[in-house]
Amino acid sequence: MDTQPSQQAEQERIEDVYRNWHGGAPLARYAWHRPEILQQVAARSRGFADLLSSTVGADLSDVQVLDVGCGTGSFLRQMIDWGATPARLTGTELQKDRLDHARRRTAHGVRWHLGTLDALPQASYDLITAQTVFSSVLDPVLRRELAAQMWRMLRPGGWCLVFDFRYDNPSNRNVRKVTRAELQDWWPGSEQRYRSMVLAPPLHRVLAAAPYVVSELLTALVPVLRSHFMYAVRKSD
Repeated sequence: MDTQPSQQAEQERIEDVYRNWHGGAPLARYAWHRPEILQQVAARSRGFADLLSSTVGADLSDVQVLDVGCGTGSFLRQMIDWGATPARLTGTELQKDRLDHARRRTAHGVRWHLGTLDALPQASYDLITAQTVFSSVLDPVLRRELAAQMWRMLRPGGWCLVFDFRYDNPSNRNVRKVTRAELQDWWPGSEQRYRSMVLAPPLHRVLAAAPYVVSELLTALVPVLRSHFMYAVRKSD
């Protein structure tokens, strides 16, 4: 079956959603200085640090990384802070303005690619990441194709690492949750690691003025309130 027309339509839909969303009032909820955002970023960083050190290793200097849907490049900058070599990092993005932002604010040497993954080399990366990317793709066929592309680009022994939503957002019909069953179906890897994390944002916003320990305890003690997950899977040698 030719998926090219539906792929183009889905890409245009995603681009339109982001064009309408970025720069608008909804962004105020995600301002960097908000207490709940600071806590969410810290939780994500802890999760990445733990998974990266236990998968590709603590020394990131030789790791070839592809960040799919890199946005404004924040994850790649974090990788550089942790010791990754800029020339070994690649970020892809559908939105030119976001890629331009990433290029301006990131160390020289990082490779940037505007568009889909078709032109990128296969079996070339030790680590491929995608953060809140699959939840933005509503078509299950295209989700599967994206996962297959990532898998083809991964070297044997390399890792895919995904951060995304566990639950649907009833107020946002432009995203759909990613299930653990989907992940395991897409990538039949030799090792898999899954963890839920991050207090659900609506609840986190309500608790923003409360002591930090309140949201931390809820996140730790009530797993059902964790809205996101991290998943790492290793491609067999």
